[in-house]
Amino acid sequence: MHKRLIPNKHERGQSLVEFAISLIPILILLAGAVDFGIGLFHYTTMRDAAQEGALFGSMNPDNTAGITGRVVGAAGAGELIDRLYDGGNGPLEIIISYSGAHCEGNSITVSIQYDYPLSMPLISAFVGETIPLQAIATDTILSPVCP
Repeated sequence: MHKRLIPNKHERGQSLVEFAISLIPILILLAGAVDFGIGLFHYTTMRDAAQEGALFGSMNPDNTAGITGRVVGAAGAGELIDRLYDGGNGPLEIIISYSGAHCEGNSITVSIQYDYPLSMPLISAFVGETIPLQAIATDTILSPVCP
């Protein structure tokens, strides 16, 4: 015969207290995972946009407005980058640099920098208010031919 276990009057509500105590760290971990995921999405989008700008710049190295436009309007990334860049007034910065002259054989580098703001205040107390993200793409300039 099984003896029926009846909780002691001092043990009533123990499960609720344990759940409440363990829920806080679980929610903190979940919030950190969500913030990390959104940050990773931003970085991947920035990387793709930088590669698009470097590809365009390899054929048109002197057209910095075109390179910037290509970065901002990158397929799949355009809306996020456009919103963050905001015509040069937003928190996202696009930097175009060259190694040597703007002609065949040299390289062009497109760098995108953004300080990703964390949404969870508790996590930002440990790592800071923002996390600096930087995506860099370098490509070889294909035209014009060097004089």
